[in-house]
Amino acid sequence: MTSRLSLRAVTLVLALAASPVAAADKGFAGPYLAARQAALASDYSEAAAYYRRAIAANPGDLALMESAVVALIGKGDIKGAAEVAELHEEAGGDNQIVDLVLEAAEIAQGGFARAAQASDDSVGLAPLLGGLTEAWALLGEGRMSDATAAFDKVAAIEDFASFAQYHRALALATVGDFEGANAILSGETYGPLILSARGIEAHAQILAQLERTDDAIELLEETTAGGFSAELEDLKAKLRAGETPEYDFVTSAREGVAEVLFNLAGVLNGRTAPEHVLIYARIAHYLRPDHAPAALMSAELLEDMSQFDLAAAAYGAISREDPSYVLAELGRANTLYSAERQDAAVEVLTALAKSHGDIAMVHTTLGDTLSRTGDDDGAIAAYSTALELNGIGNRVNWRIFYARGIVHERMDNFIEMERDFRTALELQPNQPDILNYLGYSLVEQRIKLDEALEMIQTAVQENPDSGYITDSLGWIYYRLGRFEEAVEPMERAVELLPVDPIVNDHLGDVYWMVGREREAEFQWKRALSFEPEEAEAERIRDKLKRGLDAVLADEESAAVETQTAND
Repeated sequence: MTSRLSLRAVTLVLALAASPVAAADKGFAGPYLAARQAALASDYSEAAAYYRRAIAANPGDLALMESAVVALIGKGDIKGAAEVAELHEEAGGDNQIVDLVLEAAEIAQGGFARAAQASDDSVGLAPLLGGLTEAWALLGEGRMSDATAAFDKVAAIEDFASFAQYHRALALATVGDFEGANAILSGETYGPLILSARGIEAHAQILAQLERTDDAIELLEETTAGGFSAELEDLKAKLRAGETPEYDFVTSAREGVAEVLFNLAGVLNGRTAPEHVLIYARIAHYLRPDHAPAALMSAELLEDMSQFDLAAAAYGAISREDPSYVLAELGRANTLYSAERQDAAVEVLTALAKSHGDIAMVHTTLGDTLSRTGDDDGAIAAYSTALELNGIGNRVNWRIFYARGIVHERMDNFIEMERDFRTALELQPNQPDILNYLGYSLVEQRIKLDEALEMIQTAVQENPDSGYITDSLGWIYYRLGRFEEAVEPMERAVELLPVDPIVNDHLGDVYWMVGREREAEFQWKRALSFEPEEAEAERIRDKLKRGLDAVLADEESAAVETQTAND
């Protein structure tokens, strides 16, 4: 048996997708090159299809099969990966990812012979993965004493001791020894363990089986006070309602191995390349299709790699009955939007707002998406519903008031805009983005300029490295006719946002007003090179042709004529 997977091995095998292959006959080269290009782009669906064609043209190539296995795992087709892995083994290959896939395929069929074999690999994380997988596999074969010895072996490694004891506790719970499991998770047997939110969920479920409901609720309350967890909130609600949920955290050796893989993915997530982490998360979800956290992790990794179709499918795999369903649907909607399927994203969120209409976050996200798609009336309605659900005075509402205020400003509803921004400031005083947006809006309306200046000065103090806020400060000085004072902040804004067309245009206007006309023309030309909106570009070209004074004079005359006509 080959040694189990180490991080170094993952990196090596993934690199094979971009390495030359010995054979290069005409029927093989095209699919191989296409597969390699797709693999480099993390396009697992395309890579898997082309690697299969390349294998058909060159069936004895072990490296091709290894690359195909990786692509198929990324695609989420573990069964397909196992088929290729079997061909690889039959051809005499020896590869750690291939072996991991074959182990998973056997476990999925109820067999544990491969996984129960001891591993002598001592590199990196291999003892953790191999040792815990072996322990669970031995449990799956009914060899509890041998499983205990395997847990002991992993626990003897200082860095892995907490993981080993956690899984030992889950193994005890699997066979109904909740007292023993609680003694470990509480720290009584082996000392305090570092538990994730998922570990807390396991402990709370175990306490509930021991009829220690109050202790379970207290544990959950302490944990959720530090952050939101859909699973923990759901369990807490059930316990408070007097229910005693059946223990279902890990109930079999197969689920135990899935938990090992998921835990390893969690350790690596953020510490190594996402495609490495995806291998573990995908196989964990394969072994346990109801493992929502593994599905969420896979989806988020794929989304980060811009594999939006695969990410949407991973989000969509989470059951409507699962506590994570709402988070999954929010993720799926965001992924669909990123894939330029805006209508589908809105459709998902609209349906979610109907099925889970009591959750403010759903309506806030719907409002954000409708705002991005230009449905201002719909966005206003969604934000208003979220505010009602949160209740008056809830400090988290400042973000919703701010977002709704932006929509009001876009609709030229300036009274409502100002009201929302000021309410947001009451809830979050001196928030720089609100101060900047409100101050800038007042400047553009040419009202309350002294207050607007004070707001933007405060915003700059709160966030001095924001180019947009610094631009606002320079622009209000310009609007007040304090042109010399406008130069320094506007030059600073261009330093912070060197390729922004509006900021460069503003600096050109300021330079013109202080008599630095050549520099003004240079800035206007720079602004044009950064492709501003056509209306802005036309105005800049007019300034370059006739000068700012002439443009402003024409705009003032047009404004007077419009006002006269309205009167």
